[in-house]
Amino acid sequence: MTQEGIQAYEKIKYALTNAPLLLMPDWKLPFKLYTNAFGEGLGSAFHQVEILNEKPYEGPISFISRQIKPTEARYGASQMECLFLVWALENFIIILTVVCLKHMLRLRIAIQEYRGNVPIVHKAGNIHKNAYGLSRWALPNTPDNPAYLSKSAEPQIPIEGINIIDVGMKLF
Repeated sequence: MTQEGIQAYEKIKYALTNAPLLLMPDWKLPFKLYTNAFGEGLGSAFHQVEILNEKPYEGPISFISRQIKPTEARYGASQMECLFLVWALENFIIILTVVCLKHMLRLRIAIQEYRGNVPIVHKAGNIHKNAYGLSRWALPNTPDNPAYLSKSAEPQIPIEGINIIDVGMKLF
């Protein structure tokens, strides 16, 4: 076996024997949802900060991913992130950290219900590894995927009209 093969084997062995333990959610503590959208998939890591041995520990509660649909493949990066944000909020109802909502009024309307609970924070992709990897190797949208979206279950967000009172007003 080559040195490269041995290193790959050791990495796989380490990953399998040191998989993260999933935490049970504590509804009194805040949650974090890390999301990442990529050309072929959407990935998310749902975390919570707990105090262990008198130190804060951020641990995973669940991981989820799905492939994007052909119509979604035409979206730009920001629209793709917002698509996943809306999908995640409809499925998880959590405190979320994501950056792309600052200029997207239509999707702000869809998440208005969560106002006050959703800090919008940017985290660079090179340090955003938990959701980053999930979006690159997303699971197919099939019934055996826990994140499966059937055509009948797809959320429809009707927007019948928008009245803008003050263009300079901050919605969030």
